[in-house]
Amino acid sequence: MHTDDLSGARAHHPFSDLSPDCVLDALDSVGLRGDGRLLALNSYENRVYQVGIEDGAPLVAKFYRPARWSDAAILEEHAFTAELAEREIPVVPALALDGNTLHHYQGFRFAVFARHGGRAPELGDPAVLEWTGRFIGRIHAVGALKSYKERPSLDIDTFGIEPRDYLLANGFIPPELLAAYTSVIDQALDGVRRCYERAGTVAQLRLHGDCHGGNVLWTDAGPHFVDFDDSRMGPAVQDLWMMLSGERHEQVRQLSDILAGYEDFCEFDPRQLYLVEALRTLRLIHYSAWLARRWDDPAFPVAFPWFNTQRYWQDRILELREQVALMDEPPLWPV
Repeated sequence: MHTDDLSGARAHHPFSDLSPDCVLDALDSVGLRGDGRLLALNSYENRVYQVGIEDGAPLVAKFYRPARWSDAAILEEHAFTAELAEREIPVVPALALDGNTLHHYQGFRFAVFARHGGRAPELGDPAVLEWTGRFIGRIHAVGALKSYKERPSLDIDTFGIEPRDYLLANGFIPPELLAAYTSVIDQALDGVRRCYERAGTVAQLRLHGDCHGGNVLWTDAGPHFVDFDDSRMGPAVQDLWMMLSGERHEQVRQLSDILAGYEDFCEFDPRQLYLVEALRTLRLIHYSAWLARRWDDPAFPVAFPWFNTQRYWQDRILELREQVALMDEPPLWPV
């Protein structure tokens, strides 16, 4: 089953032992001889490196955060991306080495991937949005064929109630803001419930889970999708709304372009549009708790120095108040 690392601050974080030599030795243990070139890539939840390989193209090695996912949950994600790759959907699956995609070395679990370059997609281009929508539709058509057993669902419990309870129980909210924050987060969760009631029963499927422009790499051949680490069960619209930006009229146009491609391969239930602002609200709540849960990792205070300041929590209160109002507005609707 899925577990988040909820432990308190530790003087010695597990990733502290992941030295460059450890990374290279781990790869050597599965028959990949590094040439000494090691480039840390932008990742906070895990540790990810581009590694030069003797007599071969560079590879990407991903070392999983200890205690976040079970082995079974990681392998379930690997199996999903392998399914997608077998159907020639442009994803980056973990490489099978000696028949295994998940490897262990000195207490670390890691996987190896082919390196795929690309640039950020031009999400203001209708053709790019439609093309991206087609591939998300193909991902979802496969994702709907079976359910995850080891990975959780994205819902009000996992992304709303549990994160709220963690923040409140561990004293992250400044005392002078506690009443205001508690009030507004409870209002926000009530708004999420109302959105789900309006949507009614919505199908759940295996998602990318974190499908924003940063996880879509574009080449002249089109998009490919990376980083399924947050893949879980949830409503299809979760993989669509994060591609939207700008004013409401701009988001309506973008949504129309995405769905024009999406529905070539997968039927979209328009009732899910009632969930867009609810899912945005849950993501905001979950993100704050994610930072809080990772605050013992030395990389986090350096990368997110603004977290857990008075200003940070004041901004979150205002943000949630805005979401409470947005969730009661009519949903986005494609033209």
